[in-house]
Amino acid sequence: MTRRLAKYWPLFFVFLLLAGCTPATTKIDPTNSFWDKYFVGPLADVLDWFAAALWGQYGLSILVVTIIIRLIILPLTLKQYKSSKRMQDLQPELKKLKEKYKDDAKKQQEETMKLFQSNGVNPLAGCFPLIVQMPILIALYNAIMRNHSIAEHSFLWLQLGTKDPYYILPLLAAVTTFFQQKMMSSQMTPQMQNLMFIFPVLIFVMAMNFAAALPLYWVFSNTFTIVQSYFIYKKPKIPQNNKGGLTK
Repeated sequence: MTRRLAKYWPLFFVFLLLAGCTPATTKIDPTNSFWDKYFVGPLADVLDWFAAALWGQYGLSILVVTIIIRLIILPLTLKQYKSSKRMQDLQPELKKLKEKYKDDAKKQQEETMKLFQSNGVNPLAGCFPLIVQMPILIALYNAIMRNHSIAEHSFLWLQLGTKDPYYILPLLAAVTTFFQQKMMSSQMTPQMQNLMFIFPVLIFVMAMNFAAALPLYWVFSNTFTIVQSYFIYKKPKIPQNNKGGLTK
């Protein structure tokens, strides 16, 4: 069962990504739905509040809200990393089981589950944090795209309610998406690594067709994730001994 879910997980991730990027132009109405009342509406209000506090700059407001949301979901990100790291540490043992029971798939699965249980590893634990945070990110997308005040403002060379005429922002969104995935590639499954070159192209194409506010959010979010990943995934330095045998 675990293997089947892992096999289709990349497709599920693509589905969530596409669902979060569906054009949303309907006016925010808290009385219209639970989604607008408790997710989209409050986020839109927070964007308005920070914009008012930051000299009317919605671009800076999007930056601040993005950072706040990323800090809120940081514990989930760390949990996802720890789960992936434990799975990575078990790879040699998993490889041995695969070789030992290569002719008995049922026994191989049973022994694999025993190995997970004895080491306190949940194979799907790395997926749950991502699933939990997706509604938050989709709600933020809606709060940006459906807030008409944002569409009427400019930031740098951008009119936030229209496409970037120079395609600079879509390119930045694609490049930062690639580097974000590159930094986390050691913790990715082979299926996810295969999608490393597909996601940036997908982001670029979508960013070309969306109002600048959304790819601006992507660039901010990706940049934060790149910096975050540097500290989370960087390998610890191994002390080197000098000729006298003392640690430098």
